Amino acid sequence: MIQESELILNSDGSIYHLNLRPENIATDIIFVGDQDRVDKITKHFDSVEFTTQKREFKTSTGLYKGKRISVISTGIGPDNIDIVINELDALVNIDLETRTIKPTHTALNIVRVGTSGSLQNDIPVDSFLMSTFSLDLNGMLLSYQVDEISHPAIENAFVKHTNWSAKKCHPIIVENSKELEAKISSEKVFKGMTATAGGFYGPQGRVLRLALQDADLNSKIDSFNFNGTRVTNLEMETSAIYGLSKLLGHHACSMNAIIANRANGTFSKDYGKVVDDLILYTLDKLAE
Repeated sequence: MIQESELILNSDGSIYHLNLRPENIATDIIFVGDQDRVDKITKHFDSVEFTTQKREFKTSTGLYKGKRISVISTGIGPDNIDIVINELDALVNIDLETRTIKPTHTALNIVRVGTSGSLQNDIPVDSFLMSTFSLDLNGMLLSYQVDEISHPAIENAFVKHTNWSAKKCHPIIVENSKELEAKISSEKVFKGMTATAGGFYGPQGRVLRLALQDADLNSKIDSFNFNGTRVTNLEMETSAIYGLSKLLGHHACSMNAIIANRANGTFSKDYGKVVDDLILYTLDKLAE
């Protein structure tokens, strides 16, 4: 039995951070970072059956074209993803009353819909990008046993190419769900490897008043290429989503609305539209 200190429940029996009970979520789930984006998605639903919010974690579940879908805001960063995915998995794979693991495993389909900046000249602003791989630069996943999901050949090539500091956590490469990729991809979607940083400023190469450990790291990341796979964009959630989903037996795929291009310094003139377009694109693909 899982102890109360490890699996924390609220007084109404809901899971601690997400404030959810098992019946409140669908098996098809969309992740967004911004809690305000939940309503931007559910406004397209035919109906909404349930909504709750605790801290930055807002969840709404309803029907879109007859498909039951949940939308959850995760907030920013891999630490929040650690909370969200572990608690979602507990809702479907742990009996919360007996605190025991269920004999039959339930797999969730998790699609991140987020914004990101392109690192490559040929991936323009206002485009869609699917993360075929994720490059974990933040170290959260190293708290778990990740050998079975990592790709050592690519990781070692990246370490060598960037002269990666031994003082930093070892990079981990994790693949998306090929099942979800097949369902969501189309000719209009770019594909590439998404790097996931543990912060917005220094970890993504931004300089305000603090000097960087490696001022040339971004250009090294931009130029990395492993048998045609290159790092196409940088954000703060995808590797955590992919890693934990793989370890827990769920399917995950990350869809990015490219609103900036850091290679040529451009920014979308109407980033709200590209986000809205990606939302409808993803909903329609999930409902097919």
